[in-house]
Amino acid sequence: MTARPSIRPMDDRLPLTLRRADPDRYFTALFAPAAHRGTLLTLYAFNHELARAREVTREPGLALIRLQWWREIVQGAALAHEVATPLRLALAEGRLNAPDLLAMVDAREAEVEDDFTTESGWQDWLLQGAGSLAAAAGRALGAPAQSLDRLRRLGAGYALAGQLRSIAAFARQGRCLLPAETLAAHGLSAAMVMADPQGRAVCAVCAGLASVGRTLLGRAEPCGGAWISAALPAVLGRRDLARPGQAGPRSPADRLAVIIAALRRSA
Repeated sequence: MTARPSIRPMDDRLPLTLRRADPDRYFTALFAPAAHRGTLLTLYAFNHELARAREVTREPGLALIRLQWWREIVQGAALAHEVATPLRLALAEGRLNAPDLLAMVDAREAEVEDDFTTESGWQDWLLQGAGSLAAAAGRALGAPAQSLDRLRRLGAGYALAGQLRSIAAFARQGRCLLPAETLAAHGLSAAMVMADPQGRAVCAVCAGLASVGRTLLGRAEPCGGAWISAALPAVLGRRDLARPGQAGPRSPADRLAVIIAALRRSA
């Protein structure tokens, strides 16, 4: 009989805002073994801090300074912070891998200018950022080396779905992270997307990019062992890509799909 996943409270060393800021990853982390859950939550809190670097300021230079601070933490700087302290410990103990985390920082630096010219470059950015995050999660949970590339694709596909869900939210911030060549093919510019994020042409862009996301996610496959938790965001990504561009809170059906996938060890 398959054991039910253990669900325990969030590690109290980490910011209490993580559950609100990244509810999808927080929820999927609950299906990780208790012994590894703190590491996973530390990783996701680190990812949230990187995302905040661009969200809290409109000045690219200030965002890059914040990201450089986190780069120095990963490289060993002993600076006090509620996320940096457990992150350094996880790195020192080999529970997290510095190259994965530095790739995440690199991706956030590329995001600062909100300037993705080609669709292939945009996909590379998703693989480097969210893909490295998913691979780091899998590595922390003992995923075999041959599974890490698949986790990168799953992470990138989930992030792509998230980009489509967030078009209107980014527009309110005066941002558009969609690739310029894809927008141009539909007669759009970033400024036009920000002015009308739910327009017909934007919906057409979402439909096309959703197809790219479905390719990255592929079909659900068995995920042996404890690392299923690292793959579970893909379950939500597939559901999002069935309704590209639609935002809103998660439904009970979304959570049920994750629970079923966790029990089946397939994502």
